[in-house]
Amino acid sequence: MPLSTLLVIDDDSALLYAVQKSLQSPTLKVNLANSASIGIRSFKEHRPDVVLLDLRLSEASGLDVLRDIRAIDEQVPVIMFTAYSTAATTIEASKSGAFDYLLKPVDLQKLKETVERALSEGKLSTKESSDLSAVTFVPGADVTIVGSSIPMQEIYKKIGRFASSTGNVLILGESGTGKELVAHAIHHHSPRRNNQFVAINCAALSETLLESELFGHERGAFTGAEKRRIGKFEFAHGGTLFLDEVADMSTATQAKVLRLLQEQSFERLGGNETIRTDVRIVAATNKNLHALMQRGLFREDLYYRLNVFCINLPALKEREGDIPDLVNYFVSCFQKEFGKERVFISPEVYSILCDYQWPGNMRELQSVVKHALAHAVGSVIAKEHLPQALIHTSLNRPRRETGTPALLSINDLLRSTLAKGEGDLYDKAIRLLDQQIIPAVLEHTGGNLQQACDILGISRNTLKSKIREGSISIEHFVLSRIDKDHQSLKAH
Repeated sequence: MPLSTLLVIDDDSALLYAVQKSLQSPTLKVNLANSASIGIRSFKEHRPDVVLLDLRLSEASGLDVLRDIRAIDEQVPVIMFTAYSTAATTIEASKSGAFDYLLKPVDLQKLKETVERALSEGKLSTKESSDLSAVTFVPGADVTIVGSSIPMQEIYKKIGRFASSTGNVLILGESGTGKELVAHAIHHHSPRRNNQFVAINCAALSETLLESELFGHERGAFTGAEKRRIGKFEFAHGGTLFLDEVADMSTATQAKVLRLLQEQSFERLGGNETIRTDVRIVAATNKNLHALMQRGLFREDLYYRLNVFCINLPALKEREGDIPDLVNYFVSCFQKEFGKERVFISPEVYSILCDYQWPGNMRELQSVVKHALAHAVGSVIAKEHLPQALIHTSLNRPRRETGTPALLSINDLLRSTLAKGEGDLYDKAIRLLDQQIIPAVLEHTGGNLQQACDILGISRNTLKSKIREGSISIEHFVLSRIDKDHQSLKAH
């Protein structure tokens, strides 16, 4: 008898067959359900050890099914997969209690590994571990996070898991990677969302002014203090306080912040009244806190108070696949400012931007987009509208090797795979065809996704999934100039 059971809920019969054939073994039984209602009924009857659930089912949302499953069993691992990935859906899936979130087309080896991990962790799970993420997600319209690359998918999962907790969060990352945006997202998806989100830059103020901003002061506390001032800790009561550049606090201010975090109380400068507060701290820095602690410049006890949860943001050069989406998003944000109703971006521009290293991260990309919009006389952004320094850097940088076997034929692949006794021949052949056919068709259509889909005979979502999954070199990825789906990913 099988030791474990996997329930797969998806309305794609071909996928159900492929998953069952790939994963079923003497130690794992795979049950199939081609609809939400059948899936829920099967779950109630068989109580599987792991569930594999599609986000979009014909009769219901996968997130609704996930919530139904959670009402029955709070701890069973549920792996979600979809061809329609956005920041909002990934965060929502994580907050609703999803174990992991995979993109279609499904990589069967990765799926096997994820199911094995879910089975292993499911046996060790406790109610405490599931409570962190088993909270219904309420989407909002005022937090925009752009990007669907694998590094950003992991960030969205962490936001979903951490947001509903009361623990402090430490966000690490280079300057310009979007630390404040992530802090906003944590607050927005937390139970504190209806209270204040207050941000303060610790590097922008002197020690005295920073303490006054944080704790407030009484009249006459120092020269120029003509009246009482309410500090940020007091003002943010019940909400979230974002301490940006927290590493730039003086050690004296660090000590006072530590005392507040320990006791949840403080006194205004020049006062003796004890004020209690309930504030969640989200702190951020681009500096190496461990190095600062070794030099005695950052308190170790404060570090551990702040670092209950940690999010390490990737640099933009590590998110190459997100650059086209980010470019389109910034264009949509600023095109009206430059008097442009419509904007078209040449394929060459996308190629240059994707190949650049972006030392200034998102701030630099935003600046480049504004520069291009300002220099483009008409509605088309071409290579000559980009900053010359960027073009020069890109042209003189060695091209990256993609490792794509572009000249390998199907016969060569067949002979090689059979000679080595390897498996997954069909999947390898499909990927090889994708790597050769799709770039050529995209170049032929000038980046028009709909025309490419008509030629290939596949849907737009399938084409986008193949690109996102990494089968297609980003250097061949030319976005459709009329493709509105790529302009932005909003949490709404």
